[in-house]
Formats: sequence, structure tokens, C-alpha cells
Amino acid sequence: MTEYVTSADGTRIAHQVAGDSGPAVVIVDGALCHRAFGPSGGLAAELAGAHRVFSYDRRGRGESGAGGPYAVEREVEDLAAVVAAAGGRATLLGLSSGAALALRAAGAGIGVERVVAYEPPFSTSEEQRARFAEYRAGVEKDVLAGEPGDAVARFMVFVGSPGPVVEQLRQSPVWPAFVAVAPTLVNDAEVLDGAAGAPVPTALLAGLPVPVLVADGEFSPAMLRDAATATAAAAGAEYRTLAGQTHEVAPEVLGPVVAEFVARG
Repeated sequence: MTEYVTSADGTRIAHQVAGDSGPAVVIVDGALCHRAFGPSGGLAAELAGAHRVFSYDRRGRGESGAGGPYAVEREVEDLAAVVAAAGGRATLLGLSSGAALALRAAGAGIGVERVVAYEPPFSTSEEQRARFAEYRAGVEKDVLAGEPGDAVARFMVFVGSPGPVVEQLRQSPVWPAFVAVAPTLVNDAEVLDGAAGAPVPTALLAGLPVPVLVADGEFSPAMLRDAATATAAAAGAEYRTLAGQTHEVAPEVLGPVVAEFVARG
């Protein structure tokens, strides 16, 4: 059942809860994903036996409102509202750019107890930072020009999808679901400090007041694994590589890792 909370700026944020008891876990989706389209459903089902799992639609996605002019602070306020609905304390499970958002929220005094960050896609080289800054400018241009499909295509090419595959996806029934949330690609770029090229936020990470677990997949691209190790080092965090996994991590593999981390208290 969909429930709603109201963020500090009045934006309505949709969420749902799986599980009747146990510590609260809030899943923070990555680019283009929301409750009806992405990994949160499988992860919620995996964790629900011993946790209360809150899946929510980040602003501008699914059943949540878009709000006014975007700022990362508004998304932290959205998380604050969801954490409050969870009883005021929760673990954040962030995926990809959602992991970057979870890490930014961890030190905001909103009741975050710990963070599991799966493959936050920060840049670890000058070449990567330049490429990300170019991508960020391009996707913003596409959205402002009223070409959300071009923004989605740009994102997919940026993350490694071959051009012919992207063109096939443009003709597929799933394409409108991507296009519907395309403007939020700009938001994700802002979460990653895209204008600066998505650098690892070392000062922020070093000051986090909560335990952090950073995980990556054994078969994920080297740049994502490099970002995970750099994030863990900057945060003084625990670091785990999940055998056999890629960026599209299996809930039955990540779920037990999250549960074990939460159980430490």
C-alpha cells in the first residue's frame, strides 16, 4: 500500500513499507529507478522478514511530486521525512547514485544510524571527472531542450550501453518508463557534484558520524570498484566485494550483507 509523507518544502513523497517488525531500513534508489521500476522491490522482499523496509519514490519519480527548483538539500529533506515515518531512526541502503545521496544524508542529523553504500559512481581520475562533467552538461541541455529521450540515451551510452542497444530500447515498450523520469538524471548528477566531475567527497566522508559499509560486485567495471574502494578509504568504512555480482546486484546476495551489518547495532 502506498503511503505519503510531506517533505519540508511541501512536496509529497510516496513510500511503502514491507515487514512488520525489526530495525528500519530505507532503500535509496539510483538513476531512473523508483518503487515500480528498479531493484527496491526485490531488496525489500529479501529484508522484510526481520526488518521494516521503507521503499520510496525519490522526488520527480513514480508517485512522488517533483517540487520546485532542485537542490540536493531537498532530497535530504525527503529522506528526513521518510526516516521520521520509520520512527526517527533508520539504516540507509543506497544503490549507485542513491548511495551517494545516502552518504550525503548520513551526516545531516536526520536520524540515520548507518549506511550501506553499493557502488557509488564517483570519479577517481581526472579523465573520469572530465567525462562526467561533459555528461552532466549534456544531460542538462537535453532536458532543458525538451528532449528527455535524448537524455536517457546519453545516460545509457555514458554508463556503457552500445549505441545499437540504446536504439533498440527506444523502440521497446519499456522506453516510456525511462523517459518519464529522465529529468531526474540532472538531479542525480547534482547529487554526485557533477559540475566538478563527481569527485569522491573526501571531506564529507571523513566526517561521517555513523558506521558505513561500502560494497561492490566482483564483476563490476573497474571504475566502479575503484570508486568503492576510494569511498571506503575516505570514510574509514568497512569494504566488501560480493562474489559473482555486477552493478545490478542480486537481492539475495546483497540482502544478507545488509542484514548482518544492521544486526551489529
